[in-house]
Amino acid sequence: MILGVYWYYQFPENLYQFQYFNFERGYGGHIDNRAELHAVIKVPNPENILPKLKNSVSEFPSASLYVGMHENLLSFTISGYYLFDFHFQLAREIEKLLVSENAVSPDLKAPFIKEYEQIFKHSGTDRFDPVQHRFLQIVGSEFKKNNAENLSIRIDCYLSVSHKTEFILDVKKSCLEENIHVFYYHEKEFDHQCNLMIFFTNGRQKQEDIQFVDINSFGRRIRLLGQKYPLQFGHFGGMEYYPLTLTKVELMTDDEYIIQTKTQHHD
Repeated sequence: MILGVYWYYQFPENLYQFQYFNFERGYGGHIDNRAELHAVIKVPNPENILPKLKNSVSEFPSASLYVGMHENLLSFTISGYYLFDFHFQLAREIEKLLVSENAVSPDLKAPFIKEYEQIFKHSGTDRFDPVQHRFLQIVGSEFKKNNAENLSIRIDCYLSVSHKTEFILDVKKSCLEENIHVFYYHEKEFDHQCNLMIFFTNGRQKQEDIQFVDINSFGRRIRLLGQKYPLQFGHFGGMEYYPLTLTKVELMTDDEYIIQTKTQHHD
């Protein structure tokens, strides 16, 4: 699966500008729709564009493109529950091609009805593999810089204060071995125990540097650490011991897209 910075509810303001594509937001909940980058254009010979599109899309093997055709009209749709940077980069490359083909945005008087559709589909999946470890939670975030959200793994756990530092160092080592570049946590110490709320993710996912994470492999590593340390999942005590203190950062990239609170960095 891909963890990291994405857009679903809002357009990434100040990052991309499009001539043909429009961003159609996701709604979630009962609607449960995908966000989309969508364009309808008019060209004299649309069938000439398809071979050129194939070359453009081949540079983005992690994204899918749906192309519809009706007479001299073409529609383009890039969709997903998580639209990462590389999806917007693909739209930008398609727009370069459309400009070179003198495409125009038509004033449609009726809904676009496809007579023909071609799908350029990547080999992966828009959904992540089923999580095999119940202590791993997949969570989103509130809006950050440029309307960004962030897809993260969260673990709630507690252990004795005397083991916390060594445990954190081992978790950090596991992150580096599992292609995870963001690791931060909240903590609450009491009665020689420490409640932890830990987050793992990555930064912006660009075409030239996409980070794939095997979530179940990472879960197995955490499970092994649970055998090495007196680690328990969940939190101990009542709400007064809930770990909502200063964020402590062990690994970070693109921090303005991930956290916006005062942080304490650890070397």
